[in-house]
Amino acid sequence: MSADAARIGLVSISDRASTGVYQDAGLPALKEWLGAALVNPVTYEERLIPDEQPVIEATLRALVDEAGCHLVLTTGGTGPAKRDVTPEATLAVADKVMPGFGEQMRQISLRFVPTAILSRQVAVIRGGALIINLPGQPKSIRETLEGLKGEDGAQIVPGIFAAVPYCIDLIGGPYLESRPEVCKVFRPKSALRKPG
Repeated sequence: MSADAARIGLVSISDRASTGVYQDAGLPALKEWLGAALVNPVTYEERLIPDEQPVIEATLRALVDEAGCHLVLTTGGTGPAKRDVTPEATLAVADKVMPGFGEQMRQISLRFVPTAILSRQVAVIRGGALIINLPGQPKSIRETLEGLKGEDGAQIVPGIFAAVPYCIDLIGGPYLESRPEVCKVFRPKSALRKPG
């Protein structure tokens, strides 16, 4: 059975990267991790935009409502600084808020730095899409999605992506499948697709 095709929106939010002051690292990090994790054929919709709430809101709406993305991952703009407005923009376009994602992201980051409590990442449902705010640093993006593993490869803290495919199932999106050596997806037995 061939894996379902998926359309994923990737949004890097940075004043300086969007104006060319420095090279954006968020979009390449997201694509690299998803490419390693997912077995599905994926079409990416990439956007590099400034920290402007109206621009972020319009971008998220367009990716879901017009481009038909099933999953949208943002990176950047989630701290307490005046220009950090990604969570406000994300909540403004939400139909439902999914607080467990933000809680788990902070739990993962707290294993590394006490300043993780300053992170304001949120996740929401808009229509048939899940939108998740991720951290800005490539290393933190990977840790948040994948979770923490011991030297023996055993999972210490689950990453948030383990729950993403089942969430997308529940809102009517494609059946996402992962490579378990990167990230083992969890679904209840009743939600597993029979091979065939």
